Amino acid sequence: MDITKNELVPKHVLLNDNEKKELLEKYRITLRQLPRISSNDPVIQNLGGKLGDVVKIGRKSAVAGETVYYRVVIKG
Repeated sequence: MDITKNELVPKHVLLNDNEKKELLEKYRITLRQLPRISSNDPVIQNLGGKLGDVVKIGRKSAVAGETVYYRVVIKG
């Protein structure tokens, strides 16, 4: 079963190295300052996420339309 096909699971996208660098520079933060997501998370495993990868998560919002969150993959 592909968990990413469930309508309750928000869209997850792994950022490439350039996108990750731009994100960190834009917000003037380090990877340690991002919220975390476990490498054991089923969606991260499905995407093939590795330690240190950054995931962009898009969630539907009744007020804002869509909100974007970022998480760094840590050992789970």
